[in-house]
Amino acid sequence: MQTRVSTKGQVVLPGLIRRRLGIRTGDSLDASVENGRIVLAPQTKRARRARITKDPLTGLPVLDAGAGAPALTSKEVEEILASFP
Repeated sequence: MQTRVSTKGQVVLPGLIRRRLGIRTGDSLDASVENGRIVLAPQTKRARRARITKDPLTGLPVLDAGAGAPALTSKEVEEILASFP
């Protein structure tokens, strides 16, 4: 995959890569140079288990990631669903 560097030195990580590594908005990355290559690595790995439960108000199934789980934006949900089989 290809990406570009903006005039501000910013690089956009493609959505497929972010989803594969579980990288979300606000996550910290370690940056280093190895053998002439730029290497970015997530600082921490999330270890969360999600489960499907029934919403007590609507009775509809919902995904529950537990207390303290970060809230997803509508755009993040759209990205996740776009890659769902």
